[in-house]
Amino acid sequence: MTEYFKKISDELDEEIKELAYEQGNVLASYEKAIELILSKTTELKEYVLKTGFENEQEEIHFFKYQKPAIIAQLIYYNAIYKIEARKPYGTKSIRKYLNKELKKLKRFFDNNLDFYKYYRSNNSFLDENFFVRGKHDIKLWLDTYYFQSDQTFSTSHDYKVAKIIANDLIQVYIEDQLYSKTQDSKSVATQKLNWTGSKTAMIELIYALNCQGVFDNGNSDIRLIAQYFENTFNIELGNFYQTFLELRTRKINRTKFLDELRDGLLKKMDEQDEK
Repeated sequence: MTEYFKKISDELDEEIKELAYEQGNVLASYEKAIELILSKTTELKEYVLKTGFENEQEEIHFFKYQKPAIIAQLIYYNAIYKIEARKPYGTKSIRKYLNKELKKLKRFFDNNLDFYKYYRSNNSFLDENFFVRGKHDIKLWLDTYYFQSDQTFSTSHDYKVAKIIANDLIQVYIEDQLYSKTQDSKSVATQKLNWTGSKTAMIELIYALNCQGVFDNGNSDIRLIAQYFENTFNIELGNFYQTFLELRTRKINRTKFLDELRDGLLKKMDEQDEK
């Protein structure tokens, strides 16, 4: 049994690797992976039903370790397929959605805590009840799913083991997605924007904002505001006091940039109203 299982497992791993390399569409690759796992599971089932086991220990080993390793992949790919297919748009929505998926894993863990402890501790005193066909004990954390399964190829707890293995993989997948979204957000937040307008235009804007008291309730020094704009928008304003003095002494249109901002915004609004 061990040699045949290794053959099936190795073939499946190789085919999934090739699939990941060839497919460009993520959902399509997950669909194909699910089909491959189902095919290999069918092969494995046919071999087990035809060949059987040499003894009870071999049966326990198969249903406790070998079959769950294959079924865990099926659960995993099916889960991430659904996660990706239902994923919403927008960074905040995606983070909320993924955290909700993590909570589902936590609920399964909480609901099966006793069996988690048994399995994680590598205990074996209940293996005959958990991993031998036809020897289920309804008092021992039994799922309704078991009664609907093919009991010639299932025990009371082999699927639960597969679920535990799969949930570990799903958790890693989700946390990696969350980490990626965090890094993307940081990347956007730290990306510098360069001011491509004139220095005079920026100084006009800075003084206008300062006059309106929009920074720290009007308690910010104009020099601090100017330095902040310089650092944020990668520009050197030079002697901005002198530039402001020149703006004040203009005979015509002393607020040229602010007027252009107002006119441009009103024009945009009018265009949107006409659509």
